[in-house]
Amino acid sequence: MILNFNRVTCTVGMLLALAVAGLQGCAVAIVGGAAEGTMIASERRSLATQWADQKIELLAAQSLTDALNRRGHVSFVSYYRKVLLTGEVQTAEDRERAQAAVVAVPDVAEVINELEVMPESSLLQRSNDTLITSKVKATLLNTYGVPGNSIKVVTDRSTVYLMGRLSRRETELATETVRTISGVARVVRVIDFISEQAALHPDNPGDASASAPNAGAPAPEAPASPAPADAEADVREAVTHPVQ
Repeated sequence: MILNFNRVTCTVGMLLALAVAGLQGCAVAIVGGAAEGTMIASERRSLATQWADQKIELLAAQSLTDALNRRGHVSFVSYYRKVLLTGEVQTAEDRERAQAAVVAVPDVAEVINELEVMPESSLLQRSNDTLITSKVKATLLNTYGVPGNSIKVVTDRSTVYLMGRLSRRETELATETVRTISGVARVVRVIDFISEQAALHPDNPGDASASAPNAGAPAPEAPASPAPADAEADVREAVTHPVQ
């Protein structure tokens, strides 16, 4: 979801009512810049986890609106109850307020705060981000060995975030695939590593990080590269430990 604090199309209460009824109606000012995978039968999350993520997003929308008083351009998505915040805010204090607001939402396991203190991105940039997300999603769905329907893809200012529970093999294959796609400047992995066997049942919390004994230690960020714009994007780890 993306909040444009200049316009809200419906209330969280209405959204919850629609969700309970199994409908997909109004949304909170969707303005582009991030795209999310739909909840379909082939994805790895259980229905209970999908529902938990949906509720978190609906409640986070209202919490962020209240906390920021309609300032900034904030994108957020919940996947396995981890909330990724991207976009732009006016001050460091607003960045902290946004994180605190989402941390307080019931059932949130963790917040990955990638908000930047800077002017809001342009409509052209957001449109480009949407295009990149579409290309990434389509490419992952057509890459053998990558569970494309089990990876949440979010793009913000040409940085592509990959979210989910994957084996190391799946993660590396997805990363190498995405970082060569035209327009992608950087790939950030928000991944819980699981074993190849656990990949068959990744919604079991006990399976998370089964193959990652050092999962709590984030990998260092790759240095900026002076290579041409169409070169491979750099990669970094945002978080690699399991949801509790």
